Parts: sequence; structure tokens; C-alpha cells
Amino acid sequence: MTDSTIGFIGLGLIGGSIARAIKRRQPQVRIMAYMRTRARLEQAKADGIVDVILEGIGDQLSQCDLIFLCTPVEYNAQYLTAIRPYLKEGALITDVGSTKTSIHEEIARQGLEDRFVGGHPMAGSEKTGYENSSDHLLENAYYIVTPPVGADGSLPFEEQPENVRRILTVARIIGAIPMVLDYREHDRVVAAISHLPHLIASSLVNLVRDSDTAAGTMKRVAAGGFKDITRIASSSPEMWEQICMTNTLPIAEVLERYIASLNQVLDQIRGRDNEGIYKLFETSRDYRNSITERARGPLEPAYEFSVDVVDEVGSISTISVILAAKGISIKNIGINNNREHGEGALKIAFYDQESMEAAWKHLDKYKYEMFRV
Repeated sequence: MTDSTIGFIGLGLIGGSIARAIKRRQPQVRIMAYMRTRARLEQAKADGIVDVILEGIGDQLSQCDLIFLCTPVEYNAQYLTAIRPYLKEGALITDVGSTKTSIHEEIARQGLEDRFVGGHPMAGSEKTGYENSSDHLLENAYYIVTPPVGADGSLPFEEQPENVRRILTVARIIGAIPMVLDYREHDRVVAAISHLPHLIASSLVNLVRDSDTAAGTMKRVAAGGFKDITRIASSSPEMWEQICMTNTLPIAEVLERYIASLNQVLDQIRGRDNEGIYKLFETSRDYRNSITERARGPLEPAYEFSVDVVDEVGSISTISVILAAKGISIKNIGINNNREHGEGALKIAFYDQESMEAAWKHLDKYKYEMFRV
């Protein structure tokens, strides 16, 4: 890493985790940070993560080679305007927002294309704040890098523009999996694979709520498959409101296509088009199985949870030995590359609920932090 001084505007879960990971692997890097909650900055300094506490946006930022914007997306434009006068020659700005078009449009408006490369670390937690950050939160998680212009993910590292290489280097150092995407493509992709599913899950839950009987029969029998496919509806309403308001066009476009597909299904159901309905289930099954790399039949309850572990030799084998010693069979175990919504680094699946509960109990004795998925 050639950037020896890094500034953080905002030091919450993601910013704090990036700072911790940098310090873990590159302890010589000098880290400055500003946020409104002074107590958290004091804690970060006591932890040895922050070297310099910034009192505000001012002259000290001119010492930074790289500045991370780690505030909510809607505030980043304000901070861009504030930090611009203090950028030294060659300094680079990046962000960690989960939507990219708005920040890139602001970068273009301010003429800062040569001073900015966007980023989206695809990890997170239902817990927030610096106090819940960790130096391995982003290990093996995708880190999307979005240049202002000319994004080409097919280019090898050595052929990427210098500013892009700098962010790719940070992603590699903290143990993430970097991927270069055009920022508009990024927003289109996450609209389909992340934002729309949340809208679907939430609207489906509300549909069941509004359709339920006075006795609550639907709610009573909603365990298993229904609860599995609507799990993400339990996410933060505040966060998802912000995401929808900053990625409205891509979400609207994919939502229109989804509504059209539902109308097609409705016509097939009303017309008793068994061939069309069969094709729906067949193509979706085949495509989903190509993603998960494991064939699955009808939807079953998912007996699984995730575990927060450091990416080091022996992590997986240690867990396997603990469970094997208790006669607990593992159905599947793998790394969560996308942990944006609170999953741990490893996802472990079991054949039945009894095995899952026994595994949770035994791993808890060893002080592993676990998350229901």
C-alpha cells in the first residue's frame, strides 16, 4: 500500500471494520477519523485504530493520501463539498455506499472524476456502530469498485488505472474479494439481487398479514418455507428506505419487469396453462441451482446459521472437529461472500433442526459468535 495516511469521515460498522483491518495488516498506516460521536473516536484511539482524532473537516485532511466517506449516502455529497478545499495533490476519495449513482453524479458535477473511485463492501450486520466493527468483517466478502469512467472488470490488476489499483489494493489488504463494475451497472445489479428481493419479501409478508384470519391461522403456520424466503423482511426499515430513495430508477425498472412477469403468471394460472407454469418452475430451479452449485427440490426449511470467524488456517477444520466430536453431521459449509445483511463469515447447514440446535449449543460453549439466517 502506497497510501500512508488515510482519513475516515464516519467510523461506524463498515468504516471501523476497514480501519481495523488496515491496522491489523499494515500497522504503519496512519489513520485519522472524524465523526459526530466523540466517545467512539476516543475508543478507537484507545484501541490503537485511530492515530489522530479530527475535530472537524479542516486543514489536517490535507495530510491524507486517501479519504473514506463512510456516512449515509445522502450525506456524502455534503462532505464532498466540505473536504474538497483540503485535498492535497494526488489525494484520492472513496466511499462505502451501497448505491453508487448519486455519489458519482455529484462527483461529475463537482469535476472530481480524477480524485474519486467508488466502493461498496458487501458486508454488514444487524448491529451498527464502531463498537460492533471487526478486523475480519470484510474477509472473503465482495468489494465492488466503481470508477467514475471506463470501468472494465476484465482488465488485470496491472492494467487498471492507478486510482482504481489503489482501491483494489485496499480491498485485497483487508481480505476482501475486489470486483470492478461500472457504477450504473452496480446499481442495476444490486437493484435486482438485493433491493427487489427486500421489496418482495416485505410486500409478501404484508400481504399475508392483511389476508390472515382473525384467528391468525396464516401466521401460525408460517414457519418453515415462508419464513425462510421472507427472512430479509426483518431488516432495518430506516436503511431500506434510504436505499430505495437513492436507487429509485434501477429499482423501478426491475420492479416493472417483475410486475410484468407476475401478470404473465397470473394469466397462466387463470388460463390453466400447465406448460407455462411448469416452465416457470423448471427454468427458475435450473438457474438457481447453477448459482448455489447444489441441487434442491421443493422448498424446505433451512436448518442453518452463520458463524463469525477469522480467515486463517484451521478455522473451518476446528469447527468441523468440534461438531464431529459430538456426532453432529454437517450438510454443507461454505464462506459467505456477501454478508451485507448480518451473516457471519461461514454458513453451516444441517439436515434437521435437532442437529442445528445441538451445533449452536456446542459452538456457543466455545464462545463463537453466531447468527440466525
